[in-house]
Amino acid sequence: MLISLSFSQEISVKSYHIQQTNEFITIDGKLNETIWSTVEVANDFQQQFPFDTSKAKNKTDVRVTYDNKAIYISAVCYEKPGKKYIVESLRRDFGFKRSDCFNVYIDPYNDKVNGFLFGVNPFGSQREGLIETGGNFDANYLWDNKWVSAVTRETDKWTVEMKIPFKTIRYKSGNSLWRINFMRSTPGDNEISVWNKVPFNFSNMSLAYTGEMLWDTPPPKPSFNISIIPYAIGGFNMSAGNNVKWNYNFGGDIKIGVTPSLNLDLTFNPDFSQVDVDQQVTNLTRFSLFFPERRQFFLENSDLFSRFGFTKIRPFFSRRVGLYNGEQVPIIAGARLSGKLSKKVRIGAMNIQTAGNGLLGLEAQNYSVAALQWQAFGRSSIGLIFVNRQGFKGDTISANDYNRIIGIDYDLQSRDNKWLGKFFFHHSISPKNNENAFAHASFFAYNTRKLTLVWNHEYVGKNYNAETGFVPRQFFYDQERDTTIKLTYWRLEPSAEYSIFPKSKKLYRISLGLYNSTYADSSFRVNDMMVRFYTEFEFYNTTALNFNYSEYYTYLLFPIDVSGSTLTPLPAGPYNYRDATVNFSGNARKKFTYFGEVTFGSFFNGHKLSYTAGLNYRIQPFGNIGLNFTRNEIWLPEPYGEAHLMLISPKFEFTFRKNIFWTTFVQINTQVNNINFYSRFQWRFAPMSDIFLVYSENIGYDPAIEKTRGIQLKIVYWFTP
Repeated sequence: MLISLSFSQEISVKSYHIQQTNEFITIDGKLNETIWSTVEVANDFQQQFPFDTSKAKNKTDVRVTYDNKAIYISAVCYEKPGKKYIVESLRRDFGFKRSDCFNVYIDPYNDKVNGFLFGVNPFGSQREGLIETGGNFDANYLWDNKWVSAVTRETDKWTVEMKIPFKTIRYKSGNSLWRINFMRSTPGDNEISVWNKVPFNFSNMSLAYTGEMLWDTPPPKPSFNISIIPYAIGGFNMSAGNNVKWNYNFGGDIKIGVTPSLNLDLTFNPDFSQVDVDQQVTNLTRFSLFFPERRQFFLENSDLFSRFGFTKIRPFFSRRVGLYNGEQVPIIAGARLSGKLSKKVRIGAMNIQTAGNGLLGLEAQNYSVAALQWQAFGRSSIGLIFVNRQGFKGDTISANDYNRIIGIDYDLQSRDNKWLGKFFFHHSISPKNNENAFAHASFFAYNTRKLTLVWNHEYVGKNYNAETGFVPRQFFYDQERDTTIKLTYWRLEPSAEYSIFPKSKKLYRISLGLYNSTYADSSFRVNDMMVRFYTEFEFYNTTALNFNYSEYYTYLLFPIDVSGSTLTPLPAGPYNYRDATVNFSGNARKKFTYFGEVTFGSFFNGHKLSYTAGLNYRIQPFGNIGLNFTRNEIWLPEPYGEAHLMLISPKFEFTFRKNIFWTTFVQINTQVNNINFYSRFQWRFAPMSDIFLVYSENIGYDPAIEKTRGIQLKIVYWFTP
């Protein structure tokens, strides 16, 4: 049975009447065109943070118009005369909480679930993203597309002009009602303001609280939309003994707008290694860590596939395609059709063919994913997914090498965003062991200004097999026998948080919370449990102080080195331990920012002291110099030993101009006995077109670990006829 909850409050909705123009608009940030003095003005902004009951301290005037090719948005952001702006950097997709900026949120379907974000800071840097799941969990900033903006600065204001081509966004032609909201961040005044009111306990990009944009005539149907994105990459890698291996590759993507709301992506011989590296962390959890997808082919409408399941129960995880134990597997080609068929129906279909890899002992594979999402009961939705991995034997399909998953999800979002939920049931199909091969879960959250209540349950059967997904908790490693087993597990994860807003000019909020996470096996015997009590103090100047106390219970199924390094394995059996943590983060508006955390307590049958620190200096607006440091001191009784694990990550990020970037960082990780050096130069020589020059080097502490270094040059060009 599917239940739709309608507990809601009255939502205020403003309206903006957008008018067409025949005037040519030059994007220069000067507002010289006549149209800007004749169209409607959206102003009267209201605070969204720190509270939503006051008018904005600084005035903002927004105007919108369009022609047959694009939407044009201008904003005049008034300031106190002589104010110094806070700008994180000139890089693309800068963080808005640490930068003065203006954002626009657009929901072309009026479904209050999916939309687009475009933003600009006073120095003209851009940010854009895909708004998914109603804007409740931030946006997908890995999505990039073509649009134009310009900024001018004066003593008492800064002015931005934006041109967003209709080709850049997805919408249904003929729909004359869109949703829209405008946001302004002024961290110097500790304020976020919005045009249409958004309660402060929700994200400012919440699509549930957008205003209406009413078109004088329905937006035009876009002309034929195609983008061709070829790439070429080449370089060399050098290993110990100065053995040089040259490499090169070329390929590309094609993006075709089948309809204004439905997109076809084609890829040929894609470079899925890209020019990024994952941020390393110290892992003391005994289970695999999750790293996000960064590859361009998978990004647009990615939530159609990645939102099925939970964070750690994913039926489809795109990083399983084209990668095997960190090694690249050649991808021959792929195709993906995704988007909206109507206001309430979204579809996604993907097919990718990989080649075999003899060195890894892999045969060719074909990956197919089909997803259907139907918006029902207001902002909620029902989704169906089918995932298929089909192996080959030479050039022939293998009858006994496949893995499939079929599943149904129900996402609950109430009209006023107070109620959120997620419920799913998935079943895997493999050549054998199809009994107890299912997973199900429920998530339910209630959020008000002062109270947040969350319930979560998960069940994963022993034979549930998501080979193209991500389910790390299912696998347990037997270190003595060097084997991995799969077990059924239950998880219960309730939590509660209550906020107090004192009448103080310095202290903004006090949060009191209780969190529990319990894992049990098929007979409900507890394997892992954590109970945490915490208190957080948030101040108006953005500093924060947090205390928490945690109790743990762990039942080790097998002897294991709990440090993940070189200690003698602890014996199997039950362990009770506890710790306390205090962390503090400084004023994020300052050029010099910092945070620190210390945790001390027992750890299995010993003790652990962990301390983390982060320092960052902003060379406004050109870059940041930062250093992150983590150290874990583990003391176990004899004969199990001690471990001293350290991760140091200095980082240098410079944006010499809005289109020239240089990033360098070092990762010194004693848990894996490796030093990684990475330096990348990027020149955006044309819109969405880049040249990358990357140098990387890995140095092992252990002489048996091979040292490698390499240089790669990559060119990407985005061609739109």
